[in-house]
Amino acid sequence: MPLDSRPLAIFLMGPTASGKTALACALSERFALGLISVDSALVYRGMDIGTAKPDAATLARYPHALVDIRDPAEAYSAAEFRADALAAMQRVSAQGRVPLLVGGTGLYFRALQQGLSDLPEAVPALRARLAGEAAQLGWPAMHARLARLDPLAATRIGSHDAQRLQRALEVIELTGRPLSEQQHGGRTRFPWRVLKLALLPADRSVLHARIAQRFDAMLAAGFLDEVRGLRSRGDLHAQLPAMRAVGYRQAWEHLDGSTDPAGFRDRGIFATRQLAKRQITWLRSDFGARQLDPDRPRLAEWAIDALRLFLGTRAG
Repeated sequence: MPLDSRPLAIFLMGPTASGKTALACALSERFALGLISVDSALVYRGMDIGTAKPDAATLARYPHALVDIRDPAEAYSAAEFRADALAAMQRVSAQGRVPLLVGGTGLYFRALQQGLSDLPEAVPALRARLAGEAAQLGWPAMHARLARLDPLAATRIGSHDAQRLQRALEVIELTGRPLSEQQHGGRTRFPWRVLKLALLPADRSVLHARIAQRFDAMLAAGFLDEVRGLRSRGDLHAQLPAMRAVGYRQAWEHLDGSTDPAGFRDRGIFATRQLAKRQITWLRSDFGARQLDPDRPRLAEWAIDALRLFLGTRAG
């Protein structure tokens, strides 16, 4: 078998609140790495508290590519992420460093490594009509429609995942074919040889407690004031992808008067736990990843050993 001469890269994956950023920064102290964010919310400027974005001091010491690259009024697709991430990886490799991609957005990781299907571009008028129907009927009803048209896609998309439901129904109307029949990965080999590390908690209750503690810390840090500031701009609305991010959607609805403070807190924590559950399910299906309990003793030491073995003499 010929020697694999592709440059090296690392994927550090895990559910929300599993400690990915802290571990990525610790690894950067020991190895010549370039950090690249794989997070669909961290791309947005002005969404700092509710996304648990690394603070300015952390980003200054450990720069992350693909953070704060979009305004919340703008959409950002998996295809755009893939193009941006590949370009960032090429820059890091050209500098003699190893790209370390850190985050929990499974769609982005899959799009990056496997490629994307050749699906039709969005049609604004159709997208607006579907959004209007959803506003009238509710997204669970739209999910039921998808289940009739494309049962396989419906099993992969949650009944409240508005963005993906809208896209699936849009593709079906534009092509006359189920989305699941049109999705396929790229056929070319990924240009980097990848070590995948997946932080998967053995005790889910510990993660749940950490999620609740972090949400309370966000509230204490002024999360609702952050969302009030976003609302006051006048050009943002609840159906934008940025405002449908976990936490922000619940905050927006709370500021509309749909919940009291305790109800908002409960809904925000529950939505974050559901996100973590989906992320864990995705990670457990990736048999190429080395799974590690983030709460195990000497986590950083284990990860350093794994990188040292993978990178050989490239330690810093």
